Amino acid sequence: MGKLKNLAGANNLSMKRNLRMAILASLSLQVFLIFFGPIRKRYSKRWIGKLIWLAYLAADLVVDYAFGLMVQAQSSSGMSDSEANAYGDLLAFWAPFLLPHLGGPDTVTVIALEDNELWGRHLLSLLFQVGTASYVFYQSFPNSRLIVPTIFLFIGGTIKYIERTCALYFASFSGLRRSLLPPAQAGPNYAEIMKQHVATGRTRPTTNPDFHMLERKNKFGTTEQARSRKFFTSNHAKDAFRIIQGELNFFYDVLYTKAAIVHRPTGYLFRAISLGSIVAAFAYFYVLNKHGFHEYDIHITYTFLLGAVSLEFVALGLLICSDWTIAKIGTCEEHHRSQFKVSIFIKFFLMVKSESSPFALPMICARWSRSLFQYNLIESRLRKWPKWIEKLIDPHLRMREWLEDLKSERMREWLEDLKSERVEPYSKELGELIFIELREKASSWTKRKMTRFGRDECERKQICSARGEWALEYRTKNGQDCQNLLPFIRDVDYGESFLLWHIATELCYNKDENKNNHCDSSKVLSDYMLHLMIKEPDLMSVVIGIGQIRFRDTCADLDSLLDVTTTPGPRLMKGDRSKSVLFDACILAKELDKLQENKWEIVSEVWVELLAHAAINCRPYMHAQQLSKGGELVALVWLLTVHLGLSEQFQIAWGHANIRPNLDTC
Repeated sequence: MGKLKNLAGANNLSMKRNLRMAILASLSLQVFLIFFGPIRKRYSKRWIGKLIWLAYLAADLVVDYAFGLMVQAQSSSGMSDSEANAYGDLLAFWAPFLLPHLGGPDTVTVIALEDNELWGRHLLSLLFQVGTASYVFYQSFPNSRLIVPTIFLFIGGTIKYIERTCALYFASFSGLRRSLLPPAQAGPNYAEIMKQHVATGRTRPTTNPDFHMLERKNKFGTTEQARSRKFFTSNHAKDAFRIIQGELNFFYDVLYTKAAIVHRPTGYLFRAISLGSIVAAFAYFYVLNKHGFHEYDIHITYTFLLGAVSLEFVALGLLICSDWTIAKIGTCEEHHRSQFKVSIFIKFFLMVKSESSPFALPMICARWSRSLFQYNLIESRLRKWPKWIEKLIDPHLRMREWLEDLKSERMREWLEDLKSERVEPYSKELGELIFIELREKASSWTKRKMTRFGRDECERKQICSARGEWALEYRTKNGQDCQNLLPFIRDVDYGESFLLWHIATELCYNKDENKNNHCDSSKVLSDYMLHLMIKEPDLMSVVIGIGQIRFRDTCADLDSLLDVTTTPGPRLMKGDRSKSVLFDACILAKELDKLQENKWEIVSEVWVELLAHAAINCRPYMHAQQLSKGGELVALVWLLTVHLGLSEQFQIAWGHANIRPNLDTC
């Protein structure tokens, strides 16, 4: 019996140690996530995302493990009655500590967008975990000396978990769809309108008195779009992209954090209750007579309490300094609803959070990574591997057939991923080039006064769908140059045109000695777009078509190339079997050389159109996925096209047949 008792005591000691370590590990993971979670929207390094992903998964697993240890500890023996009662009280007090951890920090609600669709599973998990914590609390009821602080912690922890579940629901497809749908509209009163027309003797309506009322209730109607277009076309590139970065930051907060839930009247109330409950629990435990508790357990409990209170105040500080709070305060001041002037407060935080501020830290102030990954077709084929890798894939080794198969397909692709990716920083000159090009495209059709709305809309759609034609038609000095270059855009699909201009840009770039900003921007955009096609194919899948096949065939063609001769027709020589575009790209490069002084202006603007075309046709869901990976330039371009009216997305039809508002007065 003595040996069994000693064994039970050793097991209990080991269980208590494991439980303490589990709760401390859970607290450490929460500290890591709340501080380092936002980094993933500012840095595009893969290892950062993987590290945050591991911490996110481990946080829930550690809490589940700790709850299991608590239930097991309460049913174990080997302690005296006084020790068992004191330890049971502490277990009941520790259990609610884990509920805020399950709720997660405000800065990380989900890792991927797909996690938002699992809000139903989190709701079931909420019920189960709250039930487990309630069971541990019930085991010590009603003789526990820690009933009051336990109830306080239970309230605060449950609120945090409910916040996470609600955030998941509102960021899911069904939740977003419900929040974006406008109120049901019965339409204008046609009988009343016709009476007015009969009374005035008009044969058809010219204005709709209900139109502007309906427009104000729509999400992004024609009036709002006209105002947005006018605002962006009258600003500079720097200000336009700063606004777009702020908008994408709000999108990120809605989809990946609790911001949309916390920044509501009910959210503020629940956050005040949660903070007050945890502070009250700490104060109650501080003044409590702790006679009978183990000294080590008391220190551990203080650590848990201080950690919980610190996390709450850090979350409160982040809430106060967030863009949401600044925007709400600015709106209240604009409508004269604030009780005091807060312009100084807003200007101070905007100055601190500005990227140009001397006090700004990239880890805190940056809204996206500002990095453009580069992938070059020719460079990737000429780049040499270390000798030990070349020996590994040497086809003359004994396992020749197996290694040749791997070398040609799987192993080469796997080794390509191991290469360090080249990164170019986003530059001011590149942003200005993109903005000016798209602004001129937007202005080109708004300045044309069409007599019929149908023709106006047709013109807009043609400009929106352009992928280089507009730049060639408006920038080439003579019609012959335009006709020579248009077949490389108009007569081929997007994927083939994309590879043609990529290779031609590389050939011209390496040949020219005098390089300018347009030349460097063309090179950066060309390599960035190829990176998207190879490394982020989901972003380009809608427009790229069989681009992957063309890329691989072109790579094979480049590997076997010894001499380029473009005199015979390359299409006739290679036929339809090979999708290589190498020879056609050489012809395009020769045609570009004929342009001489304005060659790089045309090439850079063609690349802007190719980038905008990909951004417009990419699903918004794919843009949203990139927000948690450091962001992409293509997402900024997509939102810019929406504001300039160059996108088919977010279009709302006119509210009445043959009636349209006067957009020139907006």
